[in-house]
Amino acid sequence: MQIYSGDITMVHGIRVGQAQNEGARTGVTVVLGPREGAMAGVSVRGAAPGTRETDVLKPGNLVEVAHAVVLTGGSSFGLAAADGVMRYLAQAEVGVDMGIARVPIVPAAVLFDLAVGEPTAAPDAAMGRAAATAAAKGVQQGPYGAGCGCTVGKLVQNALPRRGGIGSAAMTLPEGITVGAIVAVNAVGDIYHPQTGQCIASARMPDGTPVMADGLLYGTSPIPVQMRIPAPGSNTTIGVVAVDCKLTKDEATRLADVAHDGLARTIRPCHTQMDGDTLFSMATGRVMRDINFVKLCAAAQEVTARAVANAILHTSQ
Repeated sequence: MQIYSGDITMVHGIRVGQAQNEGARTGVTVVLGPREGAMAGVSVRGAAPGTRETDVLKPGNLVEVAHAVVLTGGSSFGLAAADGVMRYLAQAEVGVDMGIARVPIVPAAVLFDLAVGEPTAAPDAAMGRAAATAAAKGVQQGPYGAGCGCTVGKLVQNALPRRGGIGSAAMTLPEGITVGAIVAVNAVGDIYHPQTGQCIASARMPDGTPVMADGLLYGTSPIPVQMRIPAPGSNTTIGVVAVDCKLTKDEATRLADVAHDGLARTIRPCHTQMDGDTLFSMATGRVMRDINFVKLCAAAQEVTARAVANAILHTSQ
């Protein structure tokens, strides 16, 4: 099965740092932008999100940039990881200049991994700072960072989920613009490869027989199965799509919106009541020439889909 090349750090100005507690099966992934920040947007499509600083990214609000985005496990407890990233950036004198201090803008989104590890050991400020300190080019994909405790395929009663993870992918368009994505895949649904359409991760019965959510939902399963209804918010896929061209805030928001199509192509079902699916966008502004925004949105959708597949394929290695 094809693993896609590239990662989000191919985008100029983007670095990624990760930290995890492997024993507790939880972790943090931090996407750092350039010192001056990146034009940012956000799109929340799941019905049970856990987020921080998303209102500031809405078009029409004063601040337009984000200096970092935090993707974290630990459910809402994990939002504390963003505190550590803020402190790290503030000490590096990165942030909005308020005259008496610089205030870093650090939006964050969480996923629910409390049921797979130690529920009292959610990511905290120290782990967030450790992830930010480790930021570099390149992304370790699979069960790392926010992907450490991820699982997928959780709709079938008496079946076992598969491990999810963190995945990333990137492409460079003929115009010289690089588009990349990083996604922590913790979906209630199953995962499909965007090129072949083949299911690459679903629930398995105790004897190892795979059982897919499609068969359960549409009554076509070859074996009798019942639906399990996970608690709202007990799943969630979160991520960032980044480009190295200049965008307006409206365009950045639209880019985050359409990137969700990459989730819908690879996760079935997607954007459910049990998921808090959230995607951020970051535009680092290196390429100043006119862009074909339709082409850019199509590329964002594609790299997001590839990142989802890579999360599973790297975890399965």
